[in-house]
Amino acid sequence: MSDASDREVGDETDDDHDHPHDHRDHDHHHHDAETVAVAVVTVSSSRTLDEDPSGDHVAAAFEDAGHEVVVRELVHDEYDSVQGTVDRLARRRDTDVVVTTGGSGVTPDDVTPEAVRGIFAKTLPGFGELFRRLSYEEIGTRTIGSRATAGIVAATPVFCLPGSENAVRLGVDEIVLPEVGHLVGLAGRDAEGESEGAE
Repeated sequence: MSDASDREVGDETDDDHDHPHDHRDHDHHHHDAETVAVAVVTVSSSRTLDEDPSGDHVAAAFEDAGHEVVVRELVHDEYDSVQGTVDRLARRRDTDVVVTTGGSGVTPDDVTPEAVRGIFAKTLPGFGELFRRLSYEEIGTRTIGSRATAGIVAATPVFCLPGSENAVRLGVDEIVLPEVGHLVGLAGRDAEGESEGAE
């Protein structure tokens, strides 16, 4: 491995002039996960896993990108069920990321954002902001009814998407998949060392 990453930022060589950001980019993405294991959760009181096009797309998109789907579950639109399921899956040793679909709108039984907010160690407000900006291009001002959100639970990124298949395609294909390896690597950077030290 090159010692370029050990140099001070101000130290430059001829190679640095040709590629001024190479060593910084390498350091910034050093912990990126090449492949991740995802848990897919469908939040719905009316769907089943056999009739779940949104969950199907999440699973297929991750697999097509070379990742692994470790579990798929369906939970009803109930605060405790959603919170308990997301928390349990995020803490599994074989899960790197959790993606939920459904329960993020404004009807009385849409409780996913409230349920996960209570277990987020950190929030990722940029996810919801970017999702709604991109969604605006497709559905216009109706995007204000979306409460898509994301955060970190037990060093595991959690993304909560709407239940519609089009919204899931937008969120997963355009935002989650391009950044999931980077976020998983950053969120879990110190967790492995901490868990080894606790054993």
